[in-house]
Amino acid sequence: TMKISICIFLMVATFCIYSQVQDHEFINFDDDKYVTQNLNVKSGLTSESVSWAFTTFYFSNWHPMTWLSYILDYQLYGLNPKGYHLTNLFFHIANALILFMVLLRMTGKLWRCAFVAAMFAFHPLNVESVAWVAERKNVLSTLFWLITMWAYIHYAAKPTVKRYGLVLLFFALGLMSKPMLVTLPFVLLLLDYWPLGRLKLEQERGSNEVLEKNTTKRSDLLQLVREKIPLFLLAAGSGIVTFIASIHVQTMKDFSLSARLTNAMVSYLEYLEKTAWPKGLAIFYPHPGNSLVVWKGVLCGAALVGITVIAISFIQKAPYFVVGWFWYLGTLVPVIGIVQAGGQAMADRYAYVPLIGIFIIVAWGLPELMAKWRHKKKVLSISAGILIPTLMVMTWTQVGHWENSITIFKHTIR
Repeated sequence: TMKISICIFLMVATFCIYSQVQDHEFINFDDDKYVTQNLNVKSGLTSESVSWAFTTFYFSNWHPMTWLSYILDYQLYGLNPKGYHLTNLFFHIANALILFMVLLRMTGKLWRCAFVAAMFAFHPLNVESVAWVAERKNVLSTLFWLITMWAYIHYAAKPTVKRYGLVLLFFALGLMSKPMLVTLPFVLLLLDYWPLGRLKLEQERGSNEVLEKNTTKRSDLLQLVREKIPLFLLAAGSGIVTFIASIHVQTMKDFSLSARLTNAMVSYLEYLEKTAWPKGLAIFYPHPGNSLVVWKGVLCGAALVGITVIAISFIQKAPYFVVGWFWYLGTLVPVIGIVQAGGQAMADRYAYVPLIGIFIIVAWGLPELMAKWRHKKKVLSISAGILIPTLMVMTWTQVGHWENSITIFKHTIR
């Protein structure tokens, strides 16, 4: 019953915070390319528009599932923005619920999973993905990401060809919504270690045993990697298609490699900063180009290496730390800007999936750090009781900025 109550709370609260999007307009930044000026979308559901969705590289992307969702929306709502906004919101609510259920299925920790799902549902950094019609690909691909995880848990519990087929199918649908999902097979490997416990790293005392353990460890890992070869092949295929689709918009030559690497290192920490203190969230952060000093990148890189070393040293004591941290680092790789497309330094929407890793670290880490405290439960409940409503208010305010082109760009310029 508690589980059902949490699900109802997530649904109702997320809907209330975002309900104002029903009165929002399309904005003149990408929405025109995706919907309002797109003649293929505006021809509704026809055999031509469906085949266009699967064959076009329009707007330097290949994401047929995303195009189909817009075409369906047009079929249902015409050019009324309310319908498109509600579809985005519906996907976001579904994502929060499935995230909660998937984590609960893997870990069995009700309140920690609820906390992660609430942070995901209510964090202001995720507003851009939900309140912007053009970011449909983000909420839709994440839906398939989470369903793939759900299918994978089923497969891990009882490996059969049919169950593996479902994992492949949902992963393929996700890649066809947004190619950022290429990192998912690596995340599944992380989940194999924790919380699924399919990868054993324990080293026993005694020299012979250590050797034996190490060899079994490697074959275990190899086995798990081998099992994911079809997924890696799909990801590679998606990467190649994406590269072909975006050849003519390469912004690579605009920025030197050192500028891109420096910006990537700084961005990794900026996302964390915006997660901890979500202020100054804008629709566009201009790329600093060569004006970003290299030592800043070096410092940020050193900090990342430091955290990574600490995470690895706690791999047995706090496996969630390694998994959450590598989830964050890894899922940002395709969009961190080493391969630059567009003039942005970073973007709120890119953090939609990566932040789940950070939320997992917080949800599992804080109770562990406070394990010895006498009033641990009270302190944790009160903190969550303050934090979550605060985030809800901030998100409500942030959603308000997306009302139309004028409000969002005024806010961005400010």
